Amino acid sequence: MFNRTRCLQITAALASISLLAGCGLISDSSGDQSKRITVGTTSAPSTLDPAAAWDGSWELYRNVYQTLLAFPTGSTKPQPDAAQSCEFTDAANEAYRCTLRKGLKFSDGEALDAKAVKYSLDRIRTIGSKVGPKDLFGSLERIETPDPLTVVFQLKTPDATFPFVLGSPAASLVAPKEYPANKVRDDGKVTGSGPYVLDSYKEGVEAVLGNYDNYQGFAQRRNTGVTIRYFTDSKKMVGALKGKEIDATYRGLSAAEIKDLQSPASHAAGIQVVDNVGAEIRYLVFNPKDPAVAKPAVRQAIAQVIDRGALVTKVYQGTAEPLYSMVPKGVVGHKTPFYDRYGQANADKAKKILRDADITAPVELTFWYTTDRYGSSTALEFEEIKRQLDATGLFKITLRNKPWKAFQEGYKNGEYPVFGRGWFPDFPDPDNFIAPFVGKENAVGTPYENQEILTTLLPKSRRESDRSAVTQDFDRAQQIFAEDVRLLPLWQGKLYVAAGEDIAGGERALDPQTAMQMWELYRKTSW
Repeated sequence: MFNRTRCLQITAALASISLLAGCGLISDSSGDQSKRITVGTTSAPSTLDPAAAWDGSWELYRNVYQTLLAFPTGSTKPQPDAAQSCEFTDAANEAYRCTLRKGLKFSDGEALDAKAVKYSLDRIRTIGSKVGPKDLFGSLERIETPDPLTVVFQLKTPDATFPFVLGSPAASLVAPKEYPANKVRDDGKVTGSGPYVLDSYKEGVEAVLGNYDNYQGFAQRRNTGVTIRYFTDSKKMVGALKGKEIDATYRGLSAAEIKDLQSPASHAAGIQVVDNVGAEIRYLVFNPKDPAVAKPAVRQAIAQVIDRGALVTKVYQGTAEPLYSMVPKGVVGHKTPFYDRYGQANADKAKKILRDADITAPVELTFWYTTDRYGSSTALEFEEIKRQLDATGLFKITLRNKPWKAFQEGYKNGEYPVFGRGWFPDFPDPDNFIAPFVGKENAVGTPYENQEILTTLLPKSRRESDRSAVTQDFDRAQQIFAEDVRLLPLWQGKLYVAAGEDIAGGERALDPQTAMQMWELYRKTSW
């Protein structure tokens, strides 16, 4: 049932970040679709309004909202979804035109036409939520609607990555009558045009999805509906899977839980695990508002001390690997600038970095992390980071934590000296591992205005339609990140889907944003 050789072959063939090539959940077109599938995750939405979320909320959005473009299984380039076709209309990559499918409607019956597309994307920028995706639309100047089926995006500067943004849940389309133009919708409801409608929702508890009969797009549903259950404790989620209270789980498993679910005993009990090539990364963010963190030597010394190998061995037990760049393995342009600059963890070198900057007393810092977004291993990870730094005598680390909603508000307001974040790609391109973290307003709430990256490297790379030709630009950008250490990459993880033996489709269910495409899951009648 589990063909590792074939899995490795697929992984190699999709080296440009195929997150979709896991092997193990056998597909069979003959299945029992009558019984609803229940999926567990630790990644509950922070809001149901796409204008105010640039986080794991996208996992729900992918299933209930539609986008002009999307990433069907196996695709690393955006393909039409609500659009019938899209293309740049000029050689400079500054005007992008999309033609919509005819007859599209939102679930409230309102027409999904060019004006609705313009409304949906304009309101993201109008609302300007600190935790929303507005920064992804930084190159957009204006949207034109010459006729009901045509949308033209006029860009401020050339941007070959713009189609990738339109293919992400950042560009989710909403019904204008149901979503205020200048504020976030907060009634706990969704009006979209995706494969599913949101039949009911209990915040932090569950989302019940039913098929949207008027959906027109690339997705081919293989079930009649899905219930997503949200857990704050991965142990309870695993218990629910083993107790057959849920059929599958796809986010938040600890390394020990993955090992347990992969064991012969779990296999004998009817549980299967799919591991997928992943571009999930974890990193530390340094806030220069803090007097100690503002000193480059402090950041560089921390980079010199942290032992990524020990971290992933002790905490993640082979389910992750050390990462020495913000651009992970499997993505065009990946390099190892942090290893090239700092090498192996070395307390003596860190001490010299600090002494050369006239820092002789132990540096006292508070590290923050979230308790309920990335799984129970996060606390263990930060305990190990604290242990490593304290052991040198160069640092005194205090750990603090908050649930995701409060944590997110805190880092966007610049309240934390050092904090941990996870990053799941918006789209499969090196730009998406560099651009979101630079600029006055960026994804982590700590302004980082490196002029070489902002005014030279990113603009130059975005003029290049052939994304394999931008490696030199991103090589330089990664070197700058290693010099400045405003962010410190820690590890790159795999993606795991655990499911009962009667559930198929998991090997096709993760898109390049690592969001679960629920329509790919179905229940088998026999094995």
